[in-house]
Amino acid sequence: MTIKELDVWFRKLLDIDAFAEKDDSLNGIQVGRSAAPLTKVAFAVDACAESISRAAASSAQALFVHHGLFWGKPERIDGLMLGRIRALVQSDLALYACHLPLDSHPELGNNAVLARLLGLMNLEPFGRYHGIDIGCAGTLPEPIGMEEAIRRILPDGSRPRTLIAAGPSLIRKVAVVSGGAPFEALQALGTGIDLYVTGEPSHSIYHHIVEGCLNFMAAGHYATEIWGVRAVAERLAAETGLKTTFIDLPTGL
Repeated sequence: MTIKELDVWFRKLLDIDAFAEKDDSLNGIQVGRSAAPLTKVAFAVDACAESISRAAASSAQALFVHHGLFWGKPERIDGLMLGRIRALVQSDLALYACHLPLDSHPELGNNAVLARLLGLMNLEPFGRYHGIDIGCAGTLPEPIGMEEAIRRILPDGSRPRTLIAAGPSLIRKVAVVSGGAPFEALQALGTGIDLYVTGEPSHSIYHHIVEGCLNFMAAGHYATEIWGVRAVAERLAAETGLKTTFIDLPTGL
């Protein structure tokens, strides 16, 4: 499989072209490579000097990331950007980015996997952003407390970056929008949702959350966005036979 053939595979799997007018990210191949066949693909949340270096050291020929290098406007190829691109080109390492399609995918997306970790049922779209619903909401078969919700969302034993326990002590209905989506919590107010889960907090929504009696959890931008990358890596290995590796570079944010 070449990088062009891998691009076709990813676009079909993740419906990338449907987001062409809705996502600021340059989804797809951001930096190409030679036409030589691929044998291994590295996966990471962020395109940065370390993820590129570790991907190259692992003998991968492509690096798939959630957060790429290009975001809807021209970039000067200078400084840090030049260093990253030079490292990619010198290693003949392609860079492939997938942003909103990886958040919203109903099976492999960050939010879909988080919903499975929580045990949510009867999933429905949630979290309108740029005209599309990128998250999901659902109900638990049995109510759980906040500590159990934290355990399920952060199975590594880490703690949320921010927790506002302003809602019911027993949680039944949950909405999830991974990453930097604190303002989408406002869409949960008055809908019967007991807990809203995202990655990052914002001071601007605090009083809305408290007065709206909603539980709010910012579990970490990175911590909520490892799941889709890992799920796609597993699917790629299972369906194509390519080797894959996940590069874990937690930011603590």
